[in-house]
Amino acid sequence: MENQQKVQNLIDLRTQAKLGGGEKRIASQHSKGKFTARERIHMLLDEGSFEEFDMFVTHRCNNFSLEKEKYLGDGVITGHGTVDGRTIFVYAQDFTVFGGSLSETMALKICKVMDMAMKMGCPVIGINDSGGARIQEGVTSLAGYAEIFQRNIMASGVIPQISAIFGPCAGGAVYSPALTDFILMTEQNSYMFVTGPKVVKSVTGEDISTEDLGGADVHASKSGVSHFRVEDEQTGIETIRELISYLPQNNLEEAPIEDGGDPISRLEDALNTIIPDNPNMPYDMKSVISGIVDCNKFLEIHKDYARNIIVGFARFNGVSTGIIANQPNFLAGVLDCNASRKAARFVRFCDAFNIPILTLVDVPGFLPGSSQEYAGIIIHGAKLMFAFGEATVPKVTVTIRKSYGGAHDVMSCKQLRGDFNYAWPTAEIAVMGAAGAIEVLEGRAISAIKDPEEKAKFVNDKVAEYKDKFANPYQAASYGYIDDVIEPRNTRFRVIRAFQALQTKKVVNPLKKHSNIPL
Repeated sequence: MENQQKVQNLIDLRTQAKLGGGEKRIASQHSKGKFTARERIHMLLDEGSFEEFDMFVTHRCNNFSLEKEKYLGDGVITGHGTVDGRTIFVYAQDFTVFGGSLSETMALKICKVMDMAMKMGCPVIGINDSGGARIQEGVTSLAGYAEIFQRNIMASGVIPQISAIFGPCAGGAVYSPALTDFILMTEQNSYMFVTGPKVVKSVTGEDISTEDLGGADVHASKSGVSHFRVEDEQTGIETIRELISYLPQNNLEEAPIEDGGDPISRLEDALNTIIPDNPNMPYDMKSVISGIVDCNKFLEIHKDYARNIIVGFARFNGVSTGIIANQPNFLAGVLDCNASRKAARFVRFCDAFNIPILTLVDVPGFLPGSSQEYAGIIIHGAKLMFAFGEATVPKVTVTIRKSYGGAHDVMSCKQLRGDFNYAWPTAEIAVMGAAGAIEVLEGRAISAIKDPEEKAKFVNDKVAEYKDKFANPYQAASYGYIDDVIEPRNTRFRVIRAFQALQTKKVVNPLKKHSNIPL
């Protein structure tokens, strides 16, 4: 009888723990259009796969009468489960318990789940919904944040780390997501900032709303802090599950292969005519991507930020592949500070986790102007160059149209250890465009001609001569900088064949403690 009572006591405690801060606070969470921490975990993981630990942890603080209010689990749910059968470690902050604020014991729970993820070599997903540090605990709460940060840093490049922001994330709390690989935010209900609107107003006098200061739209389109902006939590969870499908468990493994039944030899006839005759006319690079990847399926990362460059995941013959592509539809596809940083970080992620890289090039150069120079375009462009040059994963480059100047070098050229560098017959590889080049090369001769018609003819003839030499890929091919000129509609086949040939690639960088990338 006594043992039965103990079992019943366990069952009662579990029931109590699962209620978090209680029915009223759960109802309040739902009234805001938000799910509870447990609901989020069960939506994320395969049905019935979640195994929780540290359910009975409580805080140890006696300051400000906090000892009178204790909740089992202390504001964070931790454990492991599976996503499509693959083991994932997860923690979800519970806003119904002290507003999800971080205590010493809550930090210990999060650190434990991160340590276990590292030990097992599995991705870790953190669901953030917290009011920040638990003020009553003072420095122990701050120390807890630092313990989490240190684990984020040690896990970087070892296991994939994903952060979902499904509520407030402010102050020191923002730095853990910032240290992870991908951040996802929901519209309306989530925000991130170092200092809130009230502090901003008191210090600077600026009157700004929470949404305008750190909402999902701001971080997805302006700051680039968030990689995904989603309409609601359900969409966010689905996005995380899709993202995980492209990633390996850790840096010593390969991403899972998913054969979608799309034949390698599929021809995309529309690609033969997608490039406009006028070299200054735009087209949508996403149509090129869609035409060559498996089942036309592409998961874009940083969709609303630095739209002049596209990054994301797709599959070729079932193999997960990272794609970096200039977007002629936005700012003519030029490289600027933001585009360079966006692409550089994505390249480094792919390289860290053994994901092959396809680069699609149509770049007229770097964006000129004092604002870009003052913002450090030299350093930011160098980041992208460094990332491509350092990467040892299989790298295939296809030049679609323009590839001018320093931007040509930066976009995974042959000299940055590009493995297979192809070009369409529409490719133009040169120091600059024809008109600009002739201004430089023949400036004095042009100035010396007084007759307008004669001057125009001279310029046109010289531009035509320059185009004849460089408005095609064959000069670069003659030096071996382009391995082959390929028919656009056959791009899918050639890219897959290239990656198949590179499966046994082995390149090792020089032994060093770490590189000093121009940050």
